[in-house]
Amino acid sequence: MTDRDFMELALEQAKISAQELEVPVGAVIVRNGEVVSVGRNRRENGKNALAHAELEAIDLACKKLGGWRLWECEMFVTLEPCPMCTGAIINSRIRRLVYGASDAKSGSCGSVICLFDLPYNHKPEVVSGFMKEECSAMLSEFFSELRRRKNVK
Repeated sequence: MTDRDFMELALEQAKISAQELEVPVGAVIVRNGEVVSVGRNRRENGKNALAHAELEAIDLACKKLGGWRLWECEMFVTLEPCPMCTGAIINSRIRRLVYGASDAKSGSCGSVICLFDLPYNHKPEVVSGFMKEECSAMLSEFFSELRRRKNVK
């Protein structure tokens, strides 16, 4: 499988989130070219500020692989990670992060701040803007539909 295949899987997770009226964010963790785990945003339905796609994928990967160090893994996520998720990427030692859309409000891999530039003990390789158009379009469509529904009521 290719990076495109993995990001398309992340987009599938994001689409499920959108169908559940969650902000459409999806994540996939890969090791040696094989999918280890997937995650999607579930904050609204779960009533949990920690229910981000990245954290769900990291949690499942740690459980599946039997340890908290994901140093052989890559993460593909549709939206630039927030400070919390960027911290989890650092702490789990993910070796490579590939994300799609930038997040001008809370992106912590370059948009608002780049936490990877700070002197933490781990710095993953970062690929930003991968399949940006597809990832951004999903978010734009979701928020347009949300605004339309509010105006109809």
